[in-house]
Amino acid sequence: MVLFLGPIAMQFQSDFLDLYSEPKYWISNFRNLIWLRNYIIAPFSEELTFRACMLPLLIQCFRPQAAIFICPLFFGIAHLHHIIGCIKEGMNVKTALLVSGFQFTYTTIFGAYSAFLFLRTGHFVASLFAHTFCNYMGFPQFVELYGYSEPKRTIIVVLCLVGFVLWCVLLSPLTTPSWYKNHLFWKVYS
Repeated sequence: MVLFLGPIAMQFQSDFLDLYSEPKYWISNFRNLIWLRNYIIAPFSEELTFRACMLPLLIQCFRPQAAIFICPLFFGIAHLHHIIGCIKEGMNVKTALLVSGFQFTYTTIFGAYSAFLFLRTGHFVASLFAHTFCNYMGFPQFVELYGYSEPKRTIIVVLCLVGFVLWCVLLSPLTTPSWYKNHLFWKVYS
């Protein structure tokens, strides 16, 4: 969550977080198939497939550091079907390819992060929670920053940078395998 420090601050500014305490919000979401797909079914099935099933097989054939970057390529490719959806919605082919190329890039980067979490903690739940949260937050809407007046804009930009630096600094210590009793992949990181 610390990586999204800036976007979370943006949600505080828009009072969007008040919505989370509203029972009707949760009831309507649990009845919405798209919401269930995006925040429960897709993260669960993708993490089960790409991290819990594929990654342990890959580390039998490749060094763990290599597997962390090979497995996400399959995850990124699995998202290329969105090209068809973009074209069906009226987007021209060139734009659909650019949008899908961008999505391939960030899903592959996220996949590497998720694979790292899985191998470090030895638990499917770590990558599942990260996936669900990242799906919920989406790619940060940095364009929104232009709508903020000073000093709010500067504060949010600083929070984005601080969140990124904290994420980088805390990633390794907060995923120490011994904290999670990770004996499955213990040799990978000991």
